[in-house]
Amino acid sequence: MFIPWNHESVRLTGRWSRPQPSDCDTHRYVAPLECAVTTAPGSYFEAAFTGNWAKLLFFMDQAQQPYPHVWVSVDGGARVEASLDRFMRIAAQGEGPHTVRVIYKGGMEQLSRWHLPLVGAAAFRGLEAEGAAALAPDTRPLVEFTGDSITEGVLIDADFADEPVFRYDQRNRPWQDDVCATYAWLAAEEVNVRAMFQAYGATGMTRSGCGGVPRAGEQYPFVFENMPYRGEKPRVVVVNHGTNDRENSAEEFCARYEEYLDLVRRDNPAVQIVCIVPMIGAFRREISAIVERRRTAGEGIRLCDLSGMLPDEPLHPLREGHRAAARRLAPVLSAALRAE
Repeated sequence: MFIPWNHESVRLTGRWSRPQPSDCDTHRYVAPLECAVTTAPGSYFEAAFTGNWAKLLFFMDQAQQPYPHVWVSVDGGARVEASLDRFMRIAAQGEGPHTVRVIYKGGMEQLSRWHLPLVGAAAFRGLEAEGAAALAPDTRPLVEFTGDSITEGVLIDADFADEPVFRYDQRNRPWQDDVCATYAWLAAEEVNVRAMFQAYGATGMTRSGCGGVPRAGEQYPFVFENMPYRGEKPRVVVVNHGTNDRENSAEEFCARYEEYLDLVRRDNPAVQIVCIVPMIGAFRREISAIVERRRTAGEGIRLCDLSGMLPDEPLHPLREGHRAAARRLAPVLSAALRAE
């Protein structure tokens, strides 16, 4: 039995395209309309099936090596890292029902992840299995984390470069990056919420980033170029930008930051917002002042100051650095959820 991506036994979490017939002109340059597509690490899907096997199907016609890496787990078991490919076999224990979960772990930053044609995307078609099963509901709150390479999980395992697969280090990123080891994912686990991400390396409030991704304010309403986000609205949005904006003036940064907060609020008026002062301390005074002014005016917004947790170099924290940041963020995130 073929179970498509939009079947009731499949659940998408994160910034996936959910294409409609009107999207044909845009989506056909990425993948068929019979696919859900994401370029954001941290996006994942879950699928419930019966029988002792399943075959996950992906559209790879436009993909370039190195392919993105994913975490795969079955029935809540350990996550296993794998390279994305046209199909991936699942061998389950017993006749089921079973649930498989696949998380976009990380990929090469420099591959096109915004403008068409996309070559750094994951395009999920569906799965083949003996039958479909009922997918257990997940009623936990949804929290979105927006940011740059630190939130994306870049170079968490930088020591992988000691034994690289490729000489050009950018091509080793699928092995070096891990969104599931970031402060964001870990804090979400700590407070028992679902996490979704819009975080891309080198981006900021004032600048575009790797893979052709535009600045933060031009990203937010979309999954990728001209493809609107149609998924579930988050109850909390965590904003971590500023690290990559240091070459621009505080005035420009503040204007773009305010614009971004207004965009998030306009998209979801009831959302709670958590603004992070970056680990490197960029724009600490400015971000703090913006949050205080808006909070005083009655807006649902609060500050999480992570400054002082990173030196200028190396810019990207390793696993322990992310764990320390998660411990600082988790209580702020809990407070935001209680304030709804």
